[in-house]
Amino acid sequence: MPELPEVEALAQDLRGRLDGRAIVAVHLAAFSALKTFDPPVSALQGTLVDDVTRHGKFLDVHASGLHLVFHLARAGWVRWKDAVPALPPRPSQKSPLAVRIVLDDDTGLDVTEAGTKKSLAMYLVRDPQDVPGIASLGPDPLGEDFTPAVLDAILDREGRKQIKGVLRHQGTIAGIGNAYSDEILHAARMSPYAPASGLSPDARAVLYDAIRTTLGDAVDRSRGLAASELKGEKKSNLAVHGRTGQPCPVCGDVVREVSFADSSLQYCPTCQTGGKPLADRRMSRLLK
Repeated sequence: MPELPEVEALAQDLRGRLDGRAIVAVHLAAFSALKTFDPPVSALQGTLVDDVTRHGKFLDVHASGLHLVFHLARAGWVRWKDAVPALPPRPSQKSPLAVRIVLDDDTGLDVTEAGTKKSLAMYLVRDPQDVPGIASLGPDPLGEDFTPAVLDAILDREGRKQIKGVLRHQGTIAGIGNAYSDEILHAARMSPYAPASGLSPDARAVLYDAIRTTLGDAVDRSRGLAASELKGEKKSNLAVHGRTGQPCPVCGDVVREVSFADSSLQYCPTCQTGGKPLADRRMSRLLK
């Protein structure tokens, strides 16, 4: 799933490619992706792209006062096209293509979504705050207003909730998903099950630094990369997420996993849980 660093890098890459270009057409290949009806998609025809920005994990293309906003969900991505096919795409459940944007120089971009579960969303609005998911976002963890005091207030407010879930909840902190919450907690040497409000002042300071450093470093590594290079960059620099059974790059212990109904977390027992493996109730039931 694209998270804050990848969406920020996509915004930077597309900003350079789209700035000043006119949108000739927007073709919907997956009608279920469109979540708004006013203004109509046809209102984008002839608009000029002014900027491309990010709100949490939402990508925002600014065009002559309108905002074309994408949430890439779990399996969405943006693919640049040096030459767009002359014929509009045909809607097809077998194709990953959801949306095609055609520019005035015959270049463009395809917004795709892999797999059969379709969750990618597109909104055309006059104000990004008209997108419910953006309006409800928590503070951006790389923003200047995300201070240690802000994190303290969040942790106190969330009470005994597990810190992994607190980091992932978009209404609490914007842009962190499953992968980077694993990476942040590994960098902070903290159990994903640690209760938020129970963290000591020292642990809170370490967590704040891990959030800013882990995300900031990922954005810095991605800066200047094309969209086609971002997935490989992310995967090659993860310490624990997606690395079950491999050695921890810090201590050499085996990275372990806890499975849930539709996701999983990875962690290092030595670095994060005092050497004790966390209970994986789902796997325990399967083994009985």
